[in-house]
Amino acid sequence: MTQLSLIGVSKIFGNSTVVDNVSLTVEPGKVHVLLGENGAGKSTIIKMMSGIYQPDKGHIEIDGKEVKIPNVDAARKFGIAVIHQELNMVSQLSIMENLFLGHLPTKGGFLDRKTMRRKAEAALKLIGLDEDVSTPMSDLGVARQQMVEIAKALMQDASLLILDEPTAALTGKECRQLFQIMDRLKSKGVGMVFISHHLDEIARVGDVVSVLRDGKYIDTLPASSPESELVKLMVGRNIEDQYPRKASVLGKTLLEVRNLKSEGRINDVSFCVKAGEVVGLAGLVGAGRTEVLRAIFGADSYDSGTIVVDGQTLGKQSIASSIAAGLGLVPEDRRDQGLILEASVADNLGLATMIPTSKFGLVDRKGQKDHEEETAQKLRIRMAGIDQSAGSLSGGNQQKIVFGKWSMANVKVLLLDEPTRGVDVGARVEIYELINSITANGGAVLMASSDLPEVLGMSDRVLVMSNGSLSGEMPASEATQEKVMSLAVSHMDADGSANNEGEK
Repeated sequence: MTQLSLIGVSKIFGNSTVVDNVSLTVEPGKVHVLLGENGAGKSTIIKMMSGIYQPDKGHIEIDGKEVKIPNVDAARKFGIAVIHQELNMVSQLSIMENLFLGHLPTKGGFLDRKTMRRKAEAALKLIGLDEDVSTPMSDLGVARQQMVEIAKALMQDASLLILDEPTAALTGKECRQLFQIMDRLKSKGVGMVFISHHLDEIARVGDVVSVLRDGKYIDTLPASSPESELVKLMVGRNIEDQYPRKASVLGKTLLEVRNLKSEGRINDVSFCVKAGEVVGLAGLVGAGRTEVLRAIFGADSYDSGTIVVDGQTLGKQSIASSIAAGLGLVPEDRRDQGLILEASVADNLGLATMIPTSKFGLVDRKGQKDHEEETAQKLRIRMAGIDQSAGSLSGGNQQKIVFGKWSMANVKVLLLDEPTRGVDVGARVEIYELINSITANGGAVLMASSDLPEVLGMSDRVLVMSNGSLSGEMPASEATQEKVMSLAVSHMDADGSANNEGEK
């Protein structure tokens, strides 16, 4: 089994030191949690462990011997494998073909599909995944795709597995299944590095936690340590209120949805959101929350219904008219739907305001730049500069950019789909304060989230969806997890699952 140690490693990009003299050891058969805010250096550290980056100072040791890991292939030979947050797969290919990407077995100069199938089936059995290996990856949900990635790593005889936010897109049941796999791997002596922003998972899966802040090593302590202690080490301060909702005086109706229907996805949904109000949209995976938000914004078509924003009736599937009416959407998938990764932070922040603020067809570059810099500073976006590419930032900082884009546009109604997925506890509070500022300024927020404590903690009123329908609503002051879950399963199919979205 593999013991990996970082000895005083640093990584420097330009004038910015993103990892500064960090030392830690990952032991066989143990889960070592890396904890820190977005931008703390976690991703850079795992990239050094896996051969994507090389340390500029310090060195890496494996089983007590100094080594160089110049590339991913070298890391694989040392038994190191990574399950990235953005999965490395080809969706059009089968499970079996994805498992053998880059190292296809041959026999007599021809592809040995019989060996592929036998080894693929054995790999899936090892992790308890019951799927036909001929199934296209595109037919699997995110959770099962992730399990295939783990199987792929184990097929390569990985003795040290790095899991980068593996639970970010998983349901509670899927998380429990993943943790059971991790328990089995630990018993076989596999060491693991685990990154997650869900503090309640740390004591369940971890043995020790190393805390990073601003690229520096802070401390290593038992995974059973109190969450309050971990948070203080992460952010350098106490966070007294995890959900700092500040109620606002309610005003006129800013968003009205009437009889919204889309065959197989949305069943006659009607509700309204008032100025100064945060309405939470709760429900299980497949309940139709995302579909409702995307239909309202004009990103997806719908069969019938009416959407009114501040008295203006919107046409179907017109994002431009939605933005013009004062709607904004923070999508579930920020990388593919919320950002232009190759563009700068400045350009991404200005996406929603570039055209409205132009004069005589010319972009007000100075005005835009000043506003972009002000917004980036207000949201504490950690970056080398406003011209840095959005794709090079951490997930939490990317999410802040998406929020900042709509903050600059002074939207009347902000639609939020999983607004804090993959965001650390410190940045979460900053995002919640941004939600508060929107409602304090007379705006409205409709927030869909699978994080039920977040819905209860940051909403004034809760709508519950089940299988494409609204199954109930209640003031947040009267809502409990038990009441919400009871409504969430009220329109389920006989087999206990929602049938409109499944695991797409």
